[in-house]
Amino acid sequence: MSEPGFWDSPDNSNKVVKELKTLKGAVEPWESAFHKAQELEELAGILKAEEKEIISDLNSGVDLLLQELDKLEFKAILGGRLDKNSAILSINAGAGGTESCDWASMLLRMYSRFAEYHGFEVKTIDVLPGEEAGIKNVTLLIEGEYAYGYLKAERGVHRLVRISPFDSNKRRHTSFASVDVIPEMEEDAELKLDENELRIDVYRSKGAGGQSVNTTDSAVRITHIPTGIVAQCQNERSQHQNKQTALKILKARLWELEREKKEEALLKTYGTEKKKIEWGSQIRSYVLHPYNLVKDHRTEFESGDTAKVLDGKIDDFIEMYLKASAQKKG
Repeated sequence: MSEPGFWDSPDNSNKVVKELKTLKGAVEPWESAFHKAQELEELAGILKAEEKEIISDLNSGVDLLLQELDKLEFKAILGGRLDKNSAILSINAGAGGTESCDWASMLLRMYSRFAEYHGFEVKTIDVLPGEEAGIKNVTLLIEGEYAYGYLKAERGVHRLVRISPFDSNKRRHTSFASVDVIPEMEEDAELKLDENELRIDVYRSKGAGGQSVNTTDSAVRITHIPTGIVAQCQNERSQHQNKQTALKILKARLWELEREKKEEALLKTYGTEKKKIEWGSQIRSYVLHPYNLVKDHRTEFESGDTAKVLDGKIDDFIEMYLKASAQKKG
């Protein structure tokens, strides 16, 4: 950055500045913890047995330092190549009509609140409202450092059990929704798209109830013909912006497809069967009747405070899963 002409190329300089910020974010908290540990050690070395007030302060300092170290050790788990990237999160309602659409909208609120707590920015890329209530599917761009590293733990099927607000007989219903999370890719990502393999369709953006959001064909749907993978965007201001966003999502989904192929080949080599994500193979259940309980079936971690979880406080579930995954890899 101190070289002459560094700021002449905005694209290159912005990339380096971003990298520097990321490195500082990783190194400085450890340096701060190290200095705090040194200060506590020096204080302990000059204490006398009768200085009870200072001893109490020292114990409090140690407890705070241990909490900081626990957070730093967890962040070290997020060491994947793309963990620090922003995330593209999609929610799709399962079979069940209005019930599942309403459950999908509850999950949308949960992840939006989670993002808010972490200082992430949420942008709606594409949404298809339900016919009566809720949403059939939605795609979000959640921007922030390590958004993908955290939210990759949420990939899978989520199950809700409750007394239906849409059932006049007040019967208990079970609803499903699937969550998919992929990393946002950098503009200069290695994966290149062949335009001859793309089918690009434009259509009019739709709002709730089926009404048109605008009077021009600005929404864009791009299909990758060889794989059948589709990406679409309708919420940007122009057709060009919608196309660029859809291309970004398509590239990310194709990258994820390649990652899954490599993972499956590796599992096959080692004779391990990969569990498919499908209806009935839920990763987490949210029970609101006849009792309150949220349980992650991968780690057995559970919480009885369902309101808190559905309000976006899902850090404990994410951390337990990521720690368990890191131990398995280790």
